[in-house]
Amino acid sequence: MNLVKPPGADAAGYLRTFLGCHAYRLRAAMRGKDRGASAIELAIITAVLVGLAAAILVIIVNFAQKQGGNITNTTVPNPAGGGGAPAGGGAG
Repeated sequence: MNLVKPPGADAAGYLRTFLGCHAYRLRAAMRGKDRGASAIELAIITAVLVGLAAAILVIIVNFAQKQGGNITNTTVPNPAGGGGAPAGGGAG
């Protein structure tokens, strides 16, 4: 079966695996009462998530600025009759 991969699918899979591994190590450390290691793992996971959020923010801001420029440069055609209702306002 031919499946279409969206852009960034490989990176998302790698990130999911990376975070899953760290989450597993964090859970194992918490079960073993290894508080220092769990704090470090939590800090690493938090840093990765903050970096991911910043990257998504940059992508969204760039997309919004690009689309805003497209909207500003759009010209609306003017129909030959001006596009309004007939003068007098009624059908009579």
